[in-house]
Amino acid sequence: MKVELIAYIPSEVVLKALEEEGLKISPEELLKHLSYTFAISGISRACSHQLVRHRVASYSQQSQRYVRIERIVGEAVKPDTISASREAEAIFEGLIKASEGAYLKLVELGVPEEDARSVLPNAAPTNIVVTMTGSALYHFFGLRCCNRAQKEIRDLADEMLILCRRVEPELFRRAGPYCFQKGYCEEGPLSCGRIEEVKAKYERLGYR
Repeated sequence: MKVELIAYIPSEVVLKALEEEGLKISPEELLKHLSYTFAISGISRACSHQLVRHRVASYSQQSQRYVRIERIVGEAVKPDTISASREAEAIFEGLIKASEGAYLKLVELGVPEEDARSVLPNAAPTNIVVTMTGSALYHFFGLRCCNRAQKEIRDLADEMLILCRRVEPELFRRAGPYCFQKGYCEEGPLSCGRIEEVKAKYERLGYR
């Protein structure tokens, strides 16, 4: 996985423009006027499906319909829980190899890429560009930095948060899972039970 912050609107620019208009706003209102664009590569299609469920954002994703997939073996995104077991890993690798072979054979037989992609797995890698406002990012971090989120998208959210904190350290100081933002867990009996550990992590994440 590779995550880059490729464009953003600095808070100073917006604050200066507002000041020239004689306006003052809260940090929460300021977040609505700021946007951040990330280039994300090497995540699984499964992860991208979770990502695009956050509808208050703009997305441009690599197409499996128009882009021919040349290779999946060695590039498929393998969950750590599968890597931890030799038997599970062997099953995974066998399926990836079979999927790649089936896809390439279908294309060779003249099946259009948009139909041949039906045999590709959720582990197939993809690239996507994402733009969110600051307030949308706070909501995204609240849900996806949580320990209940799947590890791949949690790792993605952490990387995005680190990048946000590098350019706007104070504005994103309280960003993170909702237990960190609010001081308590909303998950009830589904809570991970490690709120203090989580809080300590997000107090430090991205700060040197």
